[in-house]
Amino acid sequence: MKLDMIDRPIYLQKLINSKDNGFPKVITGLRRCGKSYLLTDIYPLYLRDEEGIEEDFILYIALDDDKNEELRDPIELGSRIRSMTADKNKRYYVFLDEIQKVFTIVNPKLTDGKHVLATEKDSEVISFVDVVLGLSREKNIDLYVTGSNSKMLSSDIISEFRDKATEIHVQPLSFAEYHTYSKQDPLVDYFEYALHGGMPLAVLKNGSEKEEYLSSLFKKTYFKDILEHHHFRKDEVLDEACTFLSQTVGQLLNVVKLADRMRSEKKASISRVAISDYVDAFEDAFLIRKAERFDLKGGAIIGATRKYYFADTGLRNARLGFAFPDMGQVMENIIFNELLYHGYQVSIGCFDTVEKKNGESVRVSHEVDFYAKRPDGDLYIQSCYSIGDANVKAREKRPFDLLHDSRRKVIVVADPIPPSKTEEGYEILNITDFLLGLH
Repeated sequence: MKLDMIDRPIYLQKLINSKDNGFPKVITGLRRCGKSYLLTDIYPLYLRDEEGIEEDFILYIALDDDKNEELRDPIELGSRIRSMTADKNKRYYVFLDEIQKVFTIVNPKLTDGKHVLATEKDSEVISFVDVVLGLSREKNIDLYVTGSNSKMLSSDIISEFRDKATEIHVQPLSFAEYHTYSKQDPLVDYFEYALHGGMPLAVLKNGSEKEEYLSSLFKKTYFKDILEHHHFRKDEVLDEACTFLSQTVGQLLNVVKLADRMRSEKKASISRVAISDYVDAFEDAFLIRKAERFDLKGGAIIGATRKYYFADTGLRNARLGFAFPDMGQVMENIIFNELLYHGYQVSIGCFDTVEKKNGESVRVSHEVDFYAKRPDGDLYIQSCYSIGDANVKAREKRPFDLLHDSRRKVIVVADPIPPSKTEEGYEILNITDFLLGLH
């Protein structure tokens, strides 16, 4: 099987829609999730075959390649690109991969022309933002850049870009993308996808090779990047924190709970400040995403407690040595990722009711696994691995019964059953039907 058989239709269409729009296209996402392949193979193939763009006018520079080390200087990079696109009568499509590798320098006008690495205290600086905005102003350049950490989307950089960039966030393969590539029975594909995830290079490997690759990504790529970027010293604690997060996928957590549980369960000496820094670093690298709690009655985000999910279940399972993963947690993680992939804003739905118990009024809290919001419609989702037991079915339905609104309500199960509805009209869908039916 070849990598060029894996299609990424949603992301390709987003690139097509933003082509020649006058703004730089900023493509972000987890390292090794397929950003580079999107910009080196899929999109250039479209430009050549569908738009008739000649090869000479499609330029690609990988800034994480040591051969391009000198181009990590922002001024050198801008100068090189302008020399490569000197013919103003021609239209060039320029792809800069891993733009965050470009360092920030003090304005040479203040250093006698020398290129001096900037510090946090320096205010007059030149960074990759200046390069991106500068090149995007060239009338004959359509610019595309990728980045692998949230520095690309930090509040400071968004402020600098203002409304001058188009952002496209890329995730690992969705289940539909994986299934289209694999072409096996949907349930067979689902259980393989649940175990090993959708990282493109992992999908291409076989058996134990997948697991070796996914496990090595942490030490050789993600942890290395995080330690260098955040200047952490204790990599064994970082490792422990990541493993702990993999064990608690889908559980309500906050920084205090995380630190306390790590101290009690893992005997790890770690402060609340440190665990907060580690969690921020994992989010920064797009390894994990958080789902906030949303008050369905009050209409607002509430509290500091939230749930964390891994960007890829194969990576999550790698932290546990692929040993007896909790398939209920994994299914919930997959649903969360797929909703994000399809453009939903996703939160944990919660609300309180006042009920009579033993003659007294008692406040009772309820939770809907996911409240997914999109301009064309919202939906509530309960993730339940098996719904064969009547008590389980009643428990999953209970929050829906108490939410007297018209939003679509779905219970997603792993049971191999055909689509059906409850007496109240709530949908019950097998996980593969749900995932392949999302659009």
